[in-house]
Amino acid sequence: MTDSAKLRSTDFLKISDQFKLGALTTESSHPITANLSDTAKQDLPAALGLLFDVDADVVRTYGQFVASGKARSIKEHVLRSLKSGGKLFFTGCGSTGRLSIQLVSIWRDFWQRQRSRSAEFHFGATGGNRVAEDFEHRAFSVMAGGDYALIKAVEGFEDFTAFGKKQIDDLGLSANDVVFAITEGGETSFVIGTAWKGVEVGAKVYFVYNNPDDVLCRHVQRSREVIEEPRIEKINLTTGPMAITGSTRMQATTIQLCVLLTVLEMVLRDLIREIEPNGPSGLDSEAVPPQFLEKLTELHATLKSQPLLEQLAKLTALEESIYRSGHKNNYFADRFGIDMLTDTTERSPTYCTPPFRKHDDPAATESWAFLFVPSASTPQAWERIIKRQPKCVEWSEAEVRELVGDEKAPRTNEIVRKISYNELMRFKVGLDGVRYRPLGKGDCAVAIVSEEEKSSLLSATGFHRVQLEAARNAGAQVGLIYFGRKESLPEITTFVSKWDPACISVLVPVPATDFLLDGVTRIAVKTLLNTLSTCTMVRLGRVMGNYMIWVVPSNLKLIDRSTRYIQRLTNLDYTAANQLLFEVIEYVEPRMKADQAYPPVVGVSVLRARHGLSNEEAEKKLMSELGAET
Repeated sequence: MTDSAKLRSTDFLKISDQFKLGALTTESSHPITANLSDTAKQDLPAALGLLFDVDADVVRTYGQFVASGKARSIKEHVLRSLKSGGKLFFTGCGSTGRLSIQLVSIWRDFWQRQRSRSAEFHFGATGGNRVAEDFEHRAFSVMAGGDYALIKAVEGFEDFTAFGKKQIDDLGLSANDVVFAITEGGETSFVIGTAWKGVEVGAKVYFVYNNPDDVLCRHVQRSREVIEEPRIEKINLTTGPMAITGSTRMQATTIQLCVLLTVLEMVLRDLIREIEPNGPSGLDSEAVPPQFLEKLTELHATLKSQPLLEQLAKLTALEESIYRSGHKNNYFADRFGIDMLTDTTERSPTYCTPPFRKHDDPAATESWAFLFVPSASTPQAWERIIKRQPKCVEWSEAEVRELVGDEKAPRTNEIVRKISYNELMRFKVGLDGVRYRPLGKGDCAVAIVSEEEKSSLLSATGFHRVQLEAARNAGAQVGLIYFGRKESLPEITTFVSKWDPACISVLVPVPATDFLLDGVTRIAVKTLLNTLSTCTMVRLGRVMGNYMIWVVPSNLKLIDRSTRYIQRLTNLDYTAANQLLFEVIEYVEPRMKADQAYPPVVGVSVLRARHGLSNEEAEKKLMSELGAET
C-alpha cells in the first residue's frame, strides 16, 4: 500500500462516522428486486416489471402526502412570498441538484409560454408580458458545483455545508424568500448548508428528504440538528428502499418531483386566477393533489402493463447490444431535453459509464450516450434545455481561500477552473455538435417525443424526423419513445409502421389532465427513462442482485458505500476494506481524471481480496469474467 493511499484512507476513517450511512432506509436493499440481475438475464420484461413494482412505493407515499393536507399550507407560504416580491430556491446535490434545475426549468417554461400569448394580464398596473417575465425570474436552482454538475459530479462540493451556504448566498437570498432544501438521504452537507443559510437570513425553509426521522436522528448528527430545528419545516417523503440499492435517482427523486410539481401547480393556478380573473385558466388549486394521485395511480398501472413492458424490453435489448459492442447512442429531444439530460448523465456516476465527452477532447473515452436538442449553437441549446443561461461556479481565488483555507485552496481552485461556463460549453449539445458524433453501422439514434411536438416526427422537415432519417441512412438503428394521450397513439403507430417498421418504438399512453405544468407526463418520462437505463445497466453486468457494484466513489458518502460493498463481498473489516478501496482508487485515478474508461473500483477490490491479486491482475481477471458473460 502506498503512503498516499494509506494517508487518504486514514483521513477518511477519522471522519467516517459522519458518513457511515448503511443504516439508512435509502441505503438498504429492496426485497422486490433482490434477484434483479438474475431475472434480467432470463426474462427482460419481468425485470422491467420488478422495477416498476417498486414505483408503487411512490404512489403510496404520494397518497399519504395528499391525505396529510400539507400541500395547501406549503402553497400558501409560497404564494405569499411571491406576491410580496419574494423568490423561490430549490437546492440539491447530484440527483436532487438536477431535480432543482428541472423544477426551475419547468417553472420558467410556463412563464415563457405566457409571454408568447397575445392576451393581456391585469395584475396591478403591470402589463401581462412584464408580469410573466417577472415571475419567470423569481425561481432559482442551487446545485452543488453549479450547472456544470448537470454533466459531471464536482469533487468536494457535496461534502461541505460552507459551499452550500455560499452558492445560495451568491444568488441574493433574503428574508422574503422560500427555500426548498432537497436531499434524498436527508444528510447531504451541501444541502444542509443551504437550509441553514435560509434560517440565518430569515427565509421560509422546507427540508425535503426520504429517510425516517428516527433513523436519521440516531445516526447522523447534522441531520438531527436540522430535523429538531423548529424554524425549518420538514417534508418527509420516505418511500422505502430504492429499486437499486442506494440509487436515489429513482424512487426518492420521483416522489420529490411529484410533490414539488404539485405545489408549483397549485401556486400557478392561484396566481393565474388573480392575474387573469376573466381568463381561460380559472382552475381550482385545491383539486390538484387528489387529481394528481388519481392520474399517478393510472399511470403506474399503464407502465406495468404487458404490452408496454414488451415494447420497453425491445428498446432495452437494443441499447444493451449497442453499448456491449462498443458503439454509441445519440438521443434527440426537445420538450423533454432536461429530463433526458438528467437520466443520461446520471448513468456515469451510478454505473461507471464514460461521462459526456467534450467535443475537443479526443483523449477522453467516447460517451456511450449523448443528447442533442434543436438549437443551432451550443449556447442556445443549453438555454433551450434549462430555460435560462447556465450559471456556473466562478469563484475568485480569494473566495476559495476564505472557504477552505490555505492548505486546500490550490486543489479547490483547480476544481473551480474546470467547472466554468466556458468548460460547460465544450459539451456541444446543439446541432453544431452532431458532426462530432457521427453515427454509422452498429450505432443507434433514439427520439424522445411528446404529443405536443409530434409534428417534429410526422413532418419530413421536423427535427426528430430529420435526425432519425440521417441516422438510418448512415446505417444506424433507430428508436422512438413517445408520450401522449391514448387517443394520439394510433396515428404514431401508423406512421412508424409505414416509415420504418424496424424502428423500435415505445408508445406511452399518459393520462389526460388539465395541469398547467403537465406534471403527470413529467413523472411518466422520468420513471420510464430511469427504468430503461437501469435495466440496460443490469443486463450489462453493472448490478449484482440489486447492488450497483460499479458505483463511482466521487464523494464521502459514496466512499462509505463502496467500502460497505467491499465488506459485504469479502471477509474484510471496514478499515481494511477502506484501505483496499483507496489503493484501487489510486490505481484507476489517472484514467478517471482523464475521462478514460476504467474498471469498477469495487469489483477490482473484491477480486484482489478474494484471490490475492495485484491491481493489474485483478483488473484483467474482472474484465475477462465480464467478457465471458457477454
